[in-house]
Amino acid sequence: MITFEPFWKTLKKKEISQYSLIKNYGVSTGTLDAIRKNKSITLITLNDLCNILQCQPSEIIQFEPDEICIRDNKIVYIKEKK
Repeated sequence: MITFEPFWKTLKKKEISQYSLIKNYGVSTGTLDAIRKNKSITLITLNDLCNILQCQPSEIIQFEPDEICIRDNKIVYIKEKK
């Protein structure tokens, strides 16, 4: 599972508020809502955030493996990590 936990730490470190992202950089409230809920964003949005925050993708997202198994040549999610 991809999480946005590093994003919030990076915002704090860079002293940039969500309000500033919306008003000064044109980030949509929908994008921030998706990030808040660990939903998907596009690579273009990730690129935009990296440019705004002057950071690497790893300072916005992190990967945490889900527990999976393979059945009938398909991935079956047993439990997503939270």
